[in-house]
Formats: sequence, C-alpha cells, structure tokens
Amino acid sequence: MAKKSAVNRNLAVRKTVKRFAAKRAELKALANDESRPLEERFDARLKLAELPRSSSPTRIRNRCEVSGRPRAYYRKLHMSRIALRELGSQGQIPGLVKSSW
Repeated sequence: MAKKSAVNRNLAVRKTVKRFAAKRAELKALANDESRPLEERFDARLKLAELPRSSSPTRIRNRCEVSGRPRAYYRKLHMSRIALRELGSQGQIPGLVKSSW
C-alpha cells in the first residue's frame, strides 16, 4: 500500500488540473495562435505561467486504484500488476486466469 499522503497529494493535483483545464486550454490556444499579434500571445504565455504548477496535466501520476502503487500501472485496468495478479488469483476479474506450471 502506498503512503496515504502521496495518494492524497495526487488526488489534489487531479482536482486542480480539472479546475483549471478550461482556462489553461483557452490560454494555450491564444498563445499558439499565429494570427494574433505577438504582444497578445506573449501576454497569454505570462498568464499561463501565473497559473498554479499543479494545474498542469503532466503533474498527474497514474496510480493503482486498489493499492495506490505508482509503478507497473496498466492504464486500461487502472491498477498495478501486483493488484491485478492478486485479484486474478482470487477469481475476482472475469476472464483472467493465472497460469501455473
């Protein structure tokens, strides 16, 4: 199990990203629009830099929903390989059979 503080910090980052997503997308579109004047684009970049750092989607860390583990994460299942193996061994994931020989 991962530290509760790390899991909670990641949840806070996800919430911040969601809150600022529209404003960030609007400013990025304005800053990257070549038809706009250079000063207006520069102002958009400055406003973008004033937003909280945690509002950037690259700050989000994919974590297992079962254990909170940050490594060996399967995006499709939203869990780590260890949690997948444990739940598969218990028969809680349909269609998954743990091989043994």
